[in-house]
Amino acid sequence: MGDEFYIKRCLELAAIAIGNVNPNPMVGCVIVVEGKIIGEGYHQKFGEAHAEPNAIKSVFEKHGNEAENLLKQATAYVNLEPCAHFGKTPPCADLFVKHQLKKVVIGNRDPFSGVDGKGIEKLKNAGIEVISGVLDDECRYFNRRFFTRIQQQRPFIILKWAETANRYFATTDGHQKWISGTLAKRLAHQWRTEEDAILIGKQTAIIDNPQLTSREWPGKNPIRLVIDKNLQVPESNHIFNKEAKTIIFNEIKTDVIDNIHYIQMEDMQFYLPQKIAFQLYLMDIQSVIIEGGANILKQFLESNLWDEARIFTSTSSWTEGIPSPVVNGNLTEQYQIGNDKLSIYKNDITK
Repeated sequence: MGDEFYIKRCLELAAIAIGNVNPNPMVGCVIVVEGKIIGEGYHQKFGEAHAEPNAIKSVFEKHGNEAENLLKQATAYVNLEPCAHFGKTPPCADLFVKHQLKKVVIGNRDPFSGVDGKGIEKLKNAGIEVISGVLDDECRYFNRRFFTRIQQQRPFIILKWAETANRYFATTDGHQKWISGTLAKRLAHQWRTEEDAILIGKQTAIIDNPQLTSREWPGKNPIRLVIDKNLQVPESNHIFNKEAKTIIFNEIKTDVIDNIHYIQMEDMQFYLPQKIAFQLYLMDIQSVIIEGGANILKQFLESNLWDEARIFTSTSSWTEGIPSPVVNGNLTEQYQIGNDKLSIYKNDITK
């Protein structure tokens, strides 16, 4: 088994915790001696132990008194550079030094200034052999939310909508009319468990009265974000229930009432996507799904402030309606989800 095999195993482990470690990256760690995995672990929840101590712990649990000697012969694989600073947990690089590991193989260097090469340097200074850059692109894409937040000072932004076969997005008379099928809805709810937040505009909140929860899929609810400049959404609407934290961006007040947070912004008619993105960055929100309406989606598209677009296309057609937003991106994946087609676009001009 080569280095790439074990780094891929790190990614498999790390993916188990998707949606639970933000704003930290997803990290897995595999410890190997003579081609045999003797321990592995992953970062399970924000604020708790990182992947490396969990992997070391598993070695001691499995091998008892032999663990210390085994670790001195071991190679540790980790998809992101071990941290070298004290945060909510001690430095993981120090743990490898303490147990005198023979070698550490790394996917990505950590872009965070508190680490960025410092973990590698600490390992090398202790006489540990270090190889980095294994499956670098794959590991970077895997933690694209984290890299976007650190390098661009904004959350990873996902645009999502459903459209008819003839590219209508919503009705013209303001009545809700469902476009995609039940499997598409379940998948959309799974996505909600994987991202930090979900954002809609005032019109969507009023017309659709959505719950914006993950009730069709096991997992956490995202933070609900609503753009409501003049606070016109009725407080009887679902977004004001206690099922999830809700943030209302508006021009009138800043206040906290139970789980409802009002954040006042100035001149929301100017540079709104940029203001929202920066505010979410300041709040440590690492990723957001934007579900509409058409005007909000259009603003983020025109500002070129998006990373992925996930579009469900149904087989049905309407005689009239509001046209779907136009996405100018690279079509990378297509899937059949029940009777709907899912197209995923990537924005290659975000850098």
